[in-house]
Amino acid sequence: MVTIADVARAAGVSPSTVSYVLSGKRTISETTRRKVHRSIRKLGYRPNAGARALASSRTNVIALVAPLRTDLNVPVVMQFVGATAAAARAHDHDVLLLTADEGAEGLDRVAASALADAILVMDVEATEPRVPVLRSLERPAVLIGVPDDCAGLTCVDLDFTAAGAACVTHLADLGHRHVALIGPSPAVYRRGTSYAGRFLRGFEREAADRGVRAAALACVPTYDGLRDCLDDLFARRPAVTGLVVHNEAVLGPLLSELARHDRRVPLDVSVLAVCPPDLARSHEVPLTSVDIPAAELGELAVELAMRQLDGHAEPEVRLLPPRLEVRGSTGPPAATR
Repeated sequence: MVTIADVARAAGVSPSTVSYVLSGKRTISETTRRKVHRSIRKLGYRPNAGARALASSRTNVIALVAPLRTDLNVPVVMQFVGATAAAARAHDHDVLLLTADEGAEGLDRVAASALADAILVMDVEATEPRVPVLRSLERPAVLIGVPDDCAGLTCVDLDFTAAGAACVTHLADLGHRHVALIGPSPAVYRRGTSYAGRFLRGFEREAADRGVRAAALACVPTYDGLRDCLDDLFARRPAVTGLVVHNEAVLGPLLSELARHDRRVPLDVSVLAVCPPDLARSHEVPLTSVDIPAAELGELAVELAMRQLDGHAEPEVRLLPPRLEVRGSTGPPAATR
């Protein structure tokens, strides 16, 4: 059976240092803390959770608030959940997943019941109603998303404004003068979900700056929703040659629906998706895409929560720069070939 002394030997520290890392009772340097956690993982050490909780007043649980709405792409949400769980285990924490849309009351309930040491919050709105509660919580909280009023809060996210601009820049550099955005569900925009509004602002602003004619459509995330959206788009704007899709749920039937409109990819229309890279690569024509960095965001959110728990962090906003990978679905418009 692995003991705390074994962990200390492997990490090159004293048993008391290992104990302080586990309990959080004293400030330990980030380098030493990482060495101890590496030794714990390598040796498979399992401290007595009950004893440690009593000694440290910690639960070694992180609550992840991720409402599973019908207008969200659940597989992508679960990538965030998986990344968060893996990062939490690296810090010897488990994840309590809360999928009901309980709003501020749910955060109050978790905090009051001491179910978790820290709270991570997804599905953040621009005018986020949970902000007052998040500011008043007596435990660490990290938002995976950025509300308009983020003062005093710790937030992580993809820089969706820059991502929207990057999509237009790529198409404009290829020579496209008429582009369109197939955006998330109308309900996502009505709810004021932060990432959707920020992406749209970046898309429209860059199009205006580059002299590109742009349209934006909210698309119900179903096959029929995509069909209606494309029918409407090409009826009103037949000159569109560049398509940005910020709606992972409709990527599956997208190429076949474009073929129904006699538009070949990328000969007649270029397609640029905002989605995880494995989804972009899975199509008959691999899609040029801006990556949704679920793993990085999950790891970063947990890391910032752990720093808050250790008393080593001030509120901050971290936006990851977009990564655009060119694949076979984008090229110059036919008129310039």
